[in-house]
Amino acid sequence: MSMKKKTLIIWATGLVFAFTAPAQQLKIPVASPLQTIKQNFGLSDITIEYSRPGVKGRIIYGDVVPFGKVWRTGANASTKITFGEDVKLEGNAVIAGTYAIYTVPNKDSWDVMLYKDVTLAGNVANYKTENEVLRVKVKPTALTVKVETFTIDFSDITANSLKLLLLWENTSVALNITVDEDAAIMKNIESALSPDDKRPYFQAASYYYDNDKDLNKALEWVNKAIEQNPKAFFAVHLKAKIQMKLKDYTAAIATAEQSMALAEEAKSDDYIKLNEKLIAEAKGKKK
Repeated sequence: MSMKKKTLIIWATGLVFAFTAPAQQLKIPVASPLQTIKQNFGLSDITIEYSRPGVKGRIIYGDVVPFGKVWRTGANASTKITFGEDVKLEGNAVIAGTYAIYTVPNKDSWDVMLYKDVTLAGNVANYKTENEVLRVKVKPTALTVKVETFTIDFSDITANSLKLLLLWENTSVALNITVDEDAAIMKNIESALSPDDKRPYFQAASYYYDNDKDLNKALEWVNKAIEQNPKAFFAVHLKAKIQMKLKDYTAAIATAEQSMALAEEAKSDDYIKLNEKLIAEAKGKKK
């Protein structure tokens, strides 16, 4: 065999190998990276898994995402939301579980759907309304700052409510999610404070204070919490806040001064400032 033929064979063999090398050896950044976010809410969590496309100089709503058409609400695989417990979305009951989020954007309103089939992804030609668990209509709002990368986030979080935000380009869509935990939490408190348990008086008093329940009961419990741990400046501060809500401003000032002394001993600057603020507010209300 001539040297020229041998060279051609070696070259051809190398070329075949190059084209048949395993594809997984090449790893490059994805255009719409995956993100998973988890928010503690109620007595469980809300988890969202979605891919994040970018604007990249394009007009999004009304062009890349057409008005009046079903959109996967993200990129790549279906955007999935998992509720760890039963919730209400815009006042409508939703059972705990995992759903795909689909939307129909329009200029003045959006339809937002929870969908049973979490594998449909962008194949919206096969979208079936009978697979919808829920459809709600909400109004979009204009953003003053452009959001380059599609973003799903949580805001305005309280013990029993939050907003789920869809943010992209110059548009924001907010969905209200609520949970009715009061009865369950009250039952948990009653059980936790039974004689056979460790009696988490501070947590119980905090819940009563935060949710405007029986403040006298909250005061009773926070006093017991302080008995358990007399150095707990945070518990003493909670007592001062409860006394403020009860409009016992003289007692609130004295208790806040006690909490501040304990906070100074513990070198807790945050609670020193909180107590200073509470004392000033209580003195102002006494006038």
